[in-house]
Amino acid sequence: MQKHSMIEQLIDAHLDFLDQEFAQAETVQMEFVQFYQWFRKQTLQDLWRSEAIYALIQQQILNTPASSFLIEQIAEHIRFALVHPANDNSKISDVIPVLTIDKIAQYVASKSGHRQRLIKTVVNNPAFAAMITQLIQHSIQDYLDNSVIAKNVPGVSRFMKMGKSVLESVTDTNLDHAIQHYLQKNVQKLTQMSESVLNQHFDDEKLYHFQANLWHKIKDLPLSTLKNYIEIQDLPQTVNLGHEIWDHLRQSDYLKQQVHDGVYAWYVRNQARPFDLLLRDLNIDEALVQQQLQNLLYPIIQKMIAEQYLRQRARHYLEKFYYSEKAQQILNLPTDQPN
Repeated sequence: MQKHSMIEQLIDAHLDFLDQEFAQAETVQMEFVQFYQWFRKQTLQDLWRSEAIYALIQQQILNTPASSFLIEQIAEHIRFALVHPANDNSKISDVIPVLTIDKIAQYVASKSGHRQRLIKTVVNNPAFAAMITQLIQHSIQDYLDNSVIAKNVPGVSRFMKMGKSVLESVTDTNLDHAIQHYLQKNVQKLTQMSESVLNQHFDDEKLYHFQANLWHKIKDLPLSTLKNYIEIQDLPQTVNLGHEIWDHLRQSDYLKQQVHDGVYAWYVRNQARPFDLLLRDLNIDEALVQQQLQNLLYPIIQKMIAEQYLRQRARHYLEKFYYSEKAQQILNLPTDQPN
């Protein structure tokens, strides 16, 4: 491409002008505000469609696995939070508000219907029945074998052993088997009794006081106590297990359908709302644009100017414009005039 002296002077003057303008903080602030004033008036449906939003989420979140570096960073940040020195001087009550704990306690205690259904489900599970049966059986056997009275009162031990032998001879089986057989025959009664006892023990008032007393026991403990219940050295493994669950879930048709329908439902509710209101949902307003985003991005623009990145990119497009046939006709320059 042949160069024109006048065009080169115009380009350099244009670039000098842009450098000078964008080197001023006021220019950057004004441009951000002007852009925000335009952008805030646009509605969601003016700029995007729900399928485009879903396609972005699908590609970047559902179809893209988390990198090994990201997983390592998650584990490292959790470890850093757990071993932070501030945990030794901070109590649990410093980070969890007591009023919120009380609201949670009241809420949980008030859900008697949910709680009763949960208890019923648990006690009617065969595993629970087997556990209760074994517990009662072992307790009876332990009492017969290790009774304090039998050990301390002369003759009682011999009497209890004799009673056990008589029972075994009458039932033509050993006592363990007889007790187990009886408990298995009466397992329905045992589960009903267990359900009744649990419901009595965990009624609304008792459950509320149980949670309140638990809070008063732990509220003054230092946050460093959490290290007693979390194996810090196992964090890479536990975080990776969590990632394996997510990695499977993100590829499932179930989650893809949930995300698609969720995005569509959100879009339908918000498509006619201007971005001004949508941004306010994220606590982004004009004051944030003027004060925070400007301060955040201004140093970046300054560095782009200092390293002449903006000048190079601007020159690329200015050359395309000034050396276009239309621009040269306006400037009344012959297209073949050399520099």
